[in-house]
Amino acid sequence: MLMLLNTPYALSLSRSLASSSLPSPPTRRLLSLSSTFALPSPRFPHSSLVSSRVSPSFRTQASAATATMGDAPDVGMDAVQRRLMFEDECILVDESDNVVGHESKYNCHLWEKILTGKMLHRAFSVFLFNTKYELLLQQRSATKVTFPLVWTNTCCSHPLYRESELISENHLGVRNAAQRKLWDELGIPAEDVPVDQFVPLSRMLYKAPSDGKWGEHELDYLLFIVRDVNVHPNPDEVAEAKYVNRDQLKELLRKADAGEDSLKLSPWFRLVVDNFLFKWWDHVEKGTLKEVSDMETIHKL
Repeated sequence: MLMLLNTPYALSLSRSLASSSLPSPPTRRLLSLSSTFALPSPRFPHSSLVSSRVSPSFRTQASAATATMGDAPDVGMDAVQRRLMFEDECILVDESDNVVGHESKYNCHLWEKILTGKMLHRAFSVFLFNTKYELLLQQRSATKVTFPLVWTNTCCSHPLYRESELISENHLGVRNAAQRKLWDELGIPAEDVPVDQFVPLSRMLYKAPSDGKWGEHELDYLLFIVRDVNVHPNPDEVAEAKYVNRDQLKELLRKADAGEDSLKLSPWFRLVVDNFLFKWWDHVEKGTLKEVSDMETIHKL
């Protein structure tokens, strides 16, 4: 049976100002689960989230951060996404995944800068399965700067240029970042996804335009994990989330290929589906994922 999840969740300010350690979970108002869902619309006004969820001192810091960017470009961008685009620093790498510097998320995703060949950055894609071996998918929120409203794997983001996410040993930095973003986007608490439970399977290098202005050029770590988790989607990041089995995923692929229901898949998710996912799904079910892990190869797709 298809399980769909929906819970509103307000964490828009604390996400960008958080340290590398995970915050204590905020109180959430839980809604009943149903067979279909969409996150509530209209979204709560940003000001109401501040007044009801954030301490006065925290509001002062957030206001100062926003004011600092008052003259920055793209002032019409959603406030949450804009703050992340200018404050988050991605890890620049070469095609062998050696760290060569850092740059704002904004610059890393401008297509004109990507075309210079200098914005290749490290990323990760999490594929989270429950113990029924169903894969959790998300539809990116309408306010996302790149690839809004596309369906994709459980969580896709970037390790940041910070000590805890630069650790190369056993790919710990990337796994720390994955744990952080699963909380940030889907409200999955850290204890549900211990970093040592992520299985890095491979890396791929790809480039993809979004809408002419934006795009991706990433060296993407593919992380698999099998856990039953609590999911509380953050509407600033996620429009919908749902578990699918193999047949349900194949139906999504068919609809995307046929252009039905305006359904679109992210380019990185489609690359993983077309090249790896179904054969790796066999190993998810057998409990043999580590046998197919190959972190030496970087697939250029």
